Amino acid sequence: MARLATPPFRTGLVVFQPLRRRHCAECHGGPPALFVIEDGVPRCVDCADLGHLVFLPRGDTALTRRSREESTLSAIVVRFDRRKGRYERQGVLVEEAGLARAEERCLADAEARRRRRARDARRRAARDVRFAEAFAAEIRRLFPGCPAERAEAIAAHASVRGSGRVGRSAAGRALSGDAVISAVVASVRHLDTPYDQLLMSGVPRHEARRRIGPGVETVLRAWRSGRAEVG
Repeated sequence: MARLATPPFRTGLVVFQPLRRRHCAECHGGPPALFVIEDGVPRCVDCADLGHLVFLPRGDTALTRRSREESTLSAIVVRFDRRKGRYERQGVLVEEAGLARAEERCLADAEARRRRRARDARRRAARDVRFAEAFAAEIRRLFPGCPAERAEAIAAHASVRGSGRVGRSAAGRALSGDAVISAVVASVRHLDTPYDQLLMSGVPRHEARRRIGPGVETVLRAWRSGRAEVG
């Protein structure tokens, strides 16, 4: 009993989950699921005038906080962890009406958060569209012979949010010439040369790039000169 004589938390009422069988010192009832320590002896929550409260397990921080805010009377529920050698919170006892009000507040917040996420997603999508359009326009400026559909496809591929591709790099977002050219070169390498087939046949990457280098330069020269078709 000496261990329980000093509550492990300094503020608020503390209720214990027993590790071994204990009997209420007042009603002498069977081992209670929860008890408090008064005058150094255990009392069940009914005898401690806490029996009308309901148990809310830990896990939802916002619901726990609001349930305590909405309850005139509440208590922290703890259990001793032998392995860690300390008391750990298991949840709280709160008024049922307070818990209901807290749940309503959390539901309202959840709906507000859902709507905010939807608005943010729409804003991001609109920004992504504008960025891809600007990226495609820069491709067309640097490579006037690049077909419009191809420029749009290159921009869309390079600028996918979260992809880690060149369009999402700092240079890409700034529409730097090197980033735009890198995106175009990558597209030409994969779509206009046998680069992928060379890799699949076991040719080392650097050797494969060396072999297809002239073909890439041919396409880039044609696009820079304003000719969409490569002779």
